[in-house]
Amino acid sequence: MNISFYTATTGAIQQQDRLDVHANNIANVNNFGFRAKQPSFSQLMTGPVVGIEGDLARGVGSRMEDAATDFRQSALTGTERKLDYAIEGQGFFGLLDPRTGEISYTRDGSFTLSEFKENGEIEVTEVGEDGILTTRTEQGEVTKWYLSDGLGRFVLGTDGKRIEIDAETAERTDIPELPVGVFDFINKDGMLSLGDNRMIPVEKNGGVGLGSGKAVQGYLEVSNADLGNELAKVIEAQRSFQYMLRMITTSDEIETTVNSLR
Repeated sequence: MNISFYTATTGAIQQQDRLDVHANNIANVNNFGFRAKQPSFSQLMTGPVVGIEGDLARGVGSRMEDAATDFRQSALTGTERKLDYAIEGQGFFGLLDPRTGEISYTRDGSFTLSEFKENGEIEVTEVGEDGILTTRTEQGEVTKWYLSDGLGRFVLGTDGKRIEIDAETAERTDIPELPVGVFDFINKDGMLSLGDNRMIPVEKNGGVGLGSGKAVQGYLEVSNADLGNELAKVIEAQRSFQYMLRMITTSDEIETTVNSLR
């Protein structure tokens, strides 16, 4: 069968992958802090390449090499909610999972307060036989409040630790600005995307440090996915997919004509 059949097949598969990327961007266009993905393509080898153990198989057409994350900042929107934070500039919020110890990073600053019980010293007041009140301390279960993402992960402060909030502050509606940390990497390329708009670094990202961005209370950063651009890219991918299918059909018709010759 002629090479155009395989070229078109490869193209159709890659356009489908491209369509998945843009569809995911559209699905998250209203999610705060979402970072859009931008697919990039590279040309496959058009001839055999000599390898250590013989010739390497050649490819045809092109393939989607990567779906790079767009880290450009988008607009901030005011919420008047004291537990909402946005980053003005570069960087991420740090989230600590207490169950696994994993630290992930996000631009979504829609935080909340979470109640957490842990062992600590508590005061116990007792009335003695003489009627006198006595207070002593003992180990027991202490209830503390921490800033979290609402899904069981704690927000890290500027000191890299959990942000504890006393009970009196937790009951207030006008919570003062908290020391929310902003962290960043020298190289952000290739960070792995997780669920809930979170990312984790890979080896090439290097060590984490304090970012240059500033945490702004009462604001959230909207998604940086451009709906108009994403819809245009979806239509473009659909048309390219149709062209590839038409090319497959045409290649098949050519083969059918050749096979029918006598």
